[in-house]
Amino acid sequence: MTGITQTLSRAMSANPDGYLTSFKGTRRTYREVVDRVSRLAAGLLDLGLRNGDRVAILALNSDCYLEALYGVPWSGAVAVPLNYRLSPDELCDIMNDAGVSIMICDSVGGELLARVTRPLLALRDVVQIGHGEAVPGRRVVRFDELIERSEPVRDAGLGGDDLAGIYYTAGTTARSKGVMLTQGNVLSNAINAAISMQFDEDSIYLHSAPMFHLADGTSTFAVTMVGGCHSFVPRFDAAECLATIEQERVTNAQFVPTMIKMLLEHPDVTTRDLSSLGMILYGANPINDETLRRAMRYLPECGFVHGYGMTEVASIATMLPAKYCTMEQPHARRRRSCGKPAVLTDVKVAGPDGATLPPFEIGEILIRGPNVMRGYWNQPEATAQVLRDGWMHSGDLGYFDEAGFLYLTDRKKDMIKSGGENVFAVEVENVIAEIESILECAVIGIPHDLWGETVHAIVVPRPGATLDEQQVIAFCREHLARFKCPTSVTIRHERLPLSAAGKILKRDLRAPYWQR
Repeated sequence: MTGITQTLSRAMSANPDGYLTSFKGTRRTYREVVDRVSRLAAGLLDLGLRNGDRVAILALNSDCYLEALYGVPWSGAVAVPLNYRLSPDELCDIMNDAGVSIMICDSVGGELLARVTRPLLALRDVVQIGHGEAVPGRRVVRFDELIERSEPVRDAGLGGDDLAGIYYTAGTTARSKGVMLTQGNVLSNAINAAISMQFDEDSIYLHSAPMFHLADGTSTFAVTMVGGCHSFVPRFDAAECLATIEQERVTNAQFVPTMIKMLLEHPDVTTRDLSSLGMILYGANPINDETLRRAMRYLPECGFVHGYGMTEVASIATMLPAKYCTMEQPHARRRRSCGKPAVLTDVKVAGPDGATLPPFEIGEILIRGPNVMRGYWNQPEATAQVLRDGWMHSGDLGYFDEAGFLYLTDRKKDMIKSGGENVFAVEVENVIAEIESILECAVIGIPHDLWGETVHAIVVPRPGATLDEQQVIAFCREHLARFKCPTSVTIRHERLPLSAAGKILKRDLRAPYWQR
């Protein structure tokens, strides 16, 4: 069956001299990138990489990141994109869990890797994009040098049920979950994205969200599949995004609502020519009406598309077409929905017995299709919990209306979405619980004007213990990625409310913050 790399080769055959990447003044055609990808694969094999080995990618957005996403499967290996915002301990846990043998990183990733003090059990070599500090105890080879010294190698030809990547999500326990996505999963999702986003050979897509996120990956393989071009900013920066859209004549982009708001509030939005933008995909949180109005005022010819999904479905489940993301009737009433199931995806709302519920009745959202993951890496019990009876059980609650539009009413238990990042409350609670002076704690998401939600901790100190807000925040920053740490803390001197089953009533704790 067709795999990721075969779509790259096919696109080269159809558009050999078209530009595939454009970054910091360097443009490369499909022919040039395929040559570099095949040489990168050869270099990885010369380092001792074997079929099925795991190769981590820890870097900011760039054309080299895209080449790595294709070079790894070209060699027959499995990609493990990593979040550069993780703490050294979190990074170590994930790399050891995946058994990463080679790391591809830039200076940012290399600096983080050098701060890991615990053993990285399987890691042998580091391939460094650009220039950076040497990583103690590891053989380091430069990315471009590896490509230049290697002769092209034949594509390994992975496809179908072959594993393409392991994408780690924020864990609901102290242990993160590695989502196993096959070649077929990734390509099915790329087809969903290409149709929903109307990508074609003339598309120029801006990578502004981090490329380790499948939210960005939704478009990565789709744009290449149809022969389009990729443009990059290393990480989201409003001024740089606006400048790049103008300079590169970007046609498609993806931003979470927080990013859209930051773009609209930047003074350059009134001076940059953004007329090339034809479509923006947004997700993570619904966009509020005022932000949508302003966006449509500055970008009157641009369509806005809302997507709902998750890493476990690679990542699209439903899409809301641009004509419904509007303030104009008759379609405006649908703007709060998540749209309808993507072309290759089935979605249903089910009751506790798995039976499909009628319109407007709230139940769990179940998903099936060729884009649904194989399972969680090394976690068969967790896999069995969500993959049952032919469906992926999302844990999200929602309902369909009479016309088949999906609406979310609640998200995965205790998940906080802050600026596009997923934070699971229990992971933060497990860290806070290590503070000796704390008797009880609960972590919730509370409203934030810029980030949508922010992490808030409610703690009860032990009798006679002294505790302050900064102590809790500082402790979390020692053990967690910054985006997971509480930004505020309530010191409570009465016990947390409990249900009849003895569970903390988080809905009661959230209520004062969400009343409006």
